[in-house]
Amino acid sequence: MALEIQYNNPVEGLDLDDRNREIRHLLTEHDCEVTFTKVDGTLRTMPCTLRETAIPAKPVELGSKSAEKRLKALDVISVWCLDKQEWRAFKVANVREIRVLS
Repeated sequence: MALEIQYNNPVEGLDLDDRNREIRHLLTEHDCEVTFTKVDGTLRTMPCTLRETAIPAKPVELGSKSAEKRLKALDVISVWCLDKQEWRAFKVANVREIRVLS
């Protein structure tokens, strides 16, 4: 049985910080399929991960303001997109469903 989490906005008792931590935890441990509403209003289902072994090694310039801002952002999560083989991002509040693939 696959793990599947559905979010109906807003999630009662789960603020964006908690949701962010929950999503990051799943993505760090597994390949997932994340369904979210894009900024243009369309629905996107993206296979993605944050597993270290699946992400190409590339040093992050921690001195740059943009890198530090991305690492601290609670409203957006940057992920490695498995079908595009590049970095993509989505807004935490726009996530509708997560399904663990592995």
